[in-house]
Amino acid sequence: MKRTEKEQLVSELRTKIQDAKALYFTDFTGLNVKRMTELRRRLRKAGVEYVVIKNTLALRAVNESGLTGERLRGPTGVVLASDPIGAAKVLVDFAKENDQRPSVKGGIYEGAAIDEAALKKIATLPTRTEALSQFAGCLNSVLMMFALALDGRKTQLEGA
Repeated sequence: MKRTEKEQLVSELRTKIQDAKALYFTDFTGLNVKRMTELRRRLRKAGVEYVVIKNTLALRAVNESGLTGERLRGPTGVVLASDPIGAAKVLVDFAKENDQRPSVKGGIYEGAAIDEAALKKIATLPTRTEALSQFAGCLNSVLMMFALALDGRKTQLEGA
């Protein structure tokens, strides 16, 4: 790869990193083409981009975007997530189905470095849509109980 191509690749990755809310670094060793394609398909369906790039270029793009990245070793795939929880769920679920592959090397979530254990905790959180639906359900049940209490009070007053 020529130097100008590398600079362009780093520049494109830097802009994608700045738009992403989380980065997860994975080691995809042991995944065949079929499984890798399936992983990319699931991530794309979740609105997440998966990029395989040389470690030096990925680290340069991370550092140029204002974040601090760890030294990466071995084959690395970078997950650029606008929905960090959804991306974490896809990675954890896919790894469970495929002998813990891809393994997570670490990542950056909200500007802080995270490890594999933190990613698994993030994957257990409800997504934004799930959290909003739970909140709406709580509000609905409170309003329902209030309406039933008023109806019961009305019935009690009519009976007296």
